[in-house]
Amino acid sequence: MERIQNTPKVSVVIPVYNVEEYVGECLDCLEKQTFRDFEIIAVNDGSKDQSLRVLREYEEKMPNLRILDQPNSGAAQARRSGLNMARGEYVVFVDADDRMSPLYLGSLYYAAVEADADISCCNYRFDFENGMKMIYPCRVGGVLTHDDAMRKLIDDWCIQGFLWNKMFRRKLFLEHDILFPTMCFEDMIINNQLFFYANRVAAVKKALYYYRQRRTSALNTMNAQKINDFFRAMLMIRGMLEERGEYKKYERNFRTVCFKTRNCICYYIIQMHIREHSSGDMWKNLTRARHAMRVIVKPESMVIQKGMDTNIVQPPVYGQVVA
Repeated sequence: MERIQNTPKVSVVIPVYNVEEYVGECLDCLEKQTFRDFEIIAVNDGSKDQSLRVLREYEEKMPNLRILDQPNSGAAQARRSGLNMARGEYVVFVDADDRMSPLYLGSLYYAAVEADADISCCNYRFDFENGMKMIYPCRVGGVLTHDDAMRKLIDDWCIQGFLWNKMFRRKLFLEHDILFPTMCFEDMIINNQLFFYANRVAAVKKALYYYRQRRTSALNTMNAQKINDFFRAMLMIRGMLEERGEYKKYERNFRTVCFKTRNCICYYIIQMHIREHSSGDMWKNLTRARHAMRVIVKPESMVIQKGMDTNIVQPPVYGQVVA
């Protein structure tokens, strides 16, 4: 089928890795979008299942679909590769196992254009494997100033640090040399950088993105490395604010998200030890985590935190129990 050659308004980047069961449904949702001026860049990140075959089948019937096949390098590199291929004025990042409303792209695009906003975002829905669906309860609407958007993002309540429910003006990446770090929770760092440079943010209250909750998703398979990336993300966010002389302005918001993150980390540590049938060193991991977060929010200069070892949480030993 002849490929579309015109420059699209929006580029949709999809990292694809071992999602043969879901990626077709994701592409079907994109095919049903009421907004039509977009391209899809699917980056097959070395899938070991039939994901690439599914993509090739859809390529035959979707002229706006472009496929990049690369060795497995992780989601961050896949997004980076897709962004390098993108041609649209705006770009969105979709997870291959998720779905979206037919109004998803159009609502985000027109909200951004009408407000001349560098970023637009929408609310989202959790879709659980047992069939239950739940709309995220904290939502915001309208046009937000730079400062208000930054505060809400750092607070991580009304606006959270996910990529997939947002549309970004692509020049934000290009003009400020923003790159995806190779780590878990890179969404949080990227969003804070992009929001920092955004003139304003347009928010849509409707839940237009459907976030599939799978037992094998990143948050449901937390290990020591992923948990430690939480600490790295917090340090990187504070470091970015410090370097730009903005930390004092957003200190209260940063302390709020660190409190929330600390509680999440403690939950993930307990979950990790239960999964490994190991109670040995669980309390040590919990104590180290709480202490590390206290250090991260200290009012002193980031000189202290820059030398901080972020290998805080240690992997549990399977079957090890407290005597």
